[in-house]
Amino acid sequence: MKFKPQYLLIPLLMAAGWFLLKWTMPRYTGMYLAGLLLVLGDIYLWSAFRKRVFSYNLLLKVLLIFLFWLPLFAVAFIIVGAVVVPVVEWNDVFRNYLFGFVIVFYTAKLFPLLFLLLADTARLIDRGFHLSKKEKRKEINKEHEGITRSKFLQYIGFLSGGLVMGSMFVGMFKWVFEFKVHREKIPVPDLPESFKGLKIVQISDFHLGNWGLTKPMDDAIDTIMRLKPDMIVFTGDLVTFSTREAFRFEDQLKKLKAPMGVYATLGNHDYGLYVTWPDETARRKNMTDLYDFFDRIGWKLLNNEHVIFGEGEEQLALLGVENWGAGKRFPRYGDIDKAIKGAEKVPVKILLSHDPSHWDRIVVPGNYPVNLTLSGHTHGFQFGLESQKIKWSPAQYVYKHWAGLYKHPLTSHYLYVNRGIGSIGYPGRIGILPEITLLELV
Repeated sequence: MKFKPQYLLIPLLMAAGWFLLKWTMPRYTGMYLAGLLLVLGDIYLWSAFRKRVFSYNLLLKVLLIFLFWLPLFAVAFIIVGAVVVPVVEWNDVFRNYLFGFVIVFYTAKLFPLLFLLLADTARLIDRGFHLSKKEKRKEINKEHEGITRSKFLQYIGFLSGGLVMGSMFVGMFKWVFEFKVHREKIPVPDLPESFKGLKIVQISDFHLGNWGLTKPMDDAIDTIMRLKPDMIVFTGDLVTFSTREAFRFEDQLKKLKAPMGVYATLGNHDYGLYVTWPDETARRKNMTDLYDFFDRIGWKLLNNEHVIFGEGEEQLALLGVENWGAGKRFPRYGDIDKAIKGAEKVPVKILLSHDPSHWDRIVVPGNYPVNLTLSGHTHGFQFGLESQKIKWSPAQYVYKHWAGLYKHPLTSHYLYVNRGIGSIGYPGRIGILPEITLLELV
């Protein structure tokens, strides 16, 4: 067979795409193979879809072709656009909904793609049997009697894809702002009398760059303040890419106040590790801007340090560590030994640590005298089922502790994992609603 130069076009484009992604968003190059599979899936799905599309009139045909390939064009726009203007400098609202659009459409496409694969596999299996001409004729006659199995599976695929798309758009524009208050009473041995009934509101994972609107923030703050907390704590990931995302919410976040103060710790996204900075000076400025922002809104940032409340034997210590994650791609700056130093004799200690794997890998095995650890990070995967009898999410296959209250079976150590109040990636929620937690010490 004669070699044609155009055969080189596809591998060249694939290689160019990888280098562009490596240059603009190096943290995401590990996802490139998944991206290629999506493109191949697009081509495969189009091979079944195109016959129907080209039977329509010209206007509808052009519209459907445009809509089918629009998500792929959006992905190309993100990669190429990041070369011209770094993602960190994009308008937050535009970036949020662009990324959300891509995730929604490709997730919805997976369902017809899977059913199409199933239909084609079934068809190949059928052809694999050596049927006689008479049997083949019977099969053809059966197909003409009604809808074929292959067509039925394809219709189911497109129907399920449409339902998924509709649900995800509802999750983006409605459920993502339906803040749910979770209430827990935490038994604390040797809790000083003056701290019994202490009300702590925990929030986590704002990811402010992923908020398309600012109005829902007022609703969240009103909900928090109506709980009349003695203390408010925030367990990391204020932003997604850079500190700049937080600036448009500054006046709103200043309204969060409590008699004992508002305290925070850092999450993996707060360090600006998910963008390519022009130089080290820019990265450091991003962190300086973050520290200044916390100062301006009146939140005390606990970076491997603590604060002590009360006097004498009537004391409680609040510890905060920087991010420590078991996953290799997450920073490990948390130092609990440094945070606890000077508070060893305080009878009750509460730890703020963004990633719950820190509790599992360091706090409990090290037998640190911490009564309660508060974490976030998992978002509950922003998808799942929760009721009085059911608690399920894909997050449970990644994290041992992913949402709610946990107690170590052999100690008095408690862990509470907040489901997050914001979102990341997919800017929505389905089943796992944004959380505000009210914890009462008893």
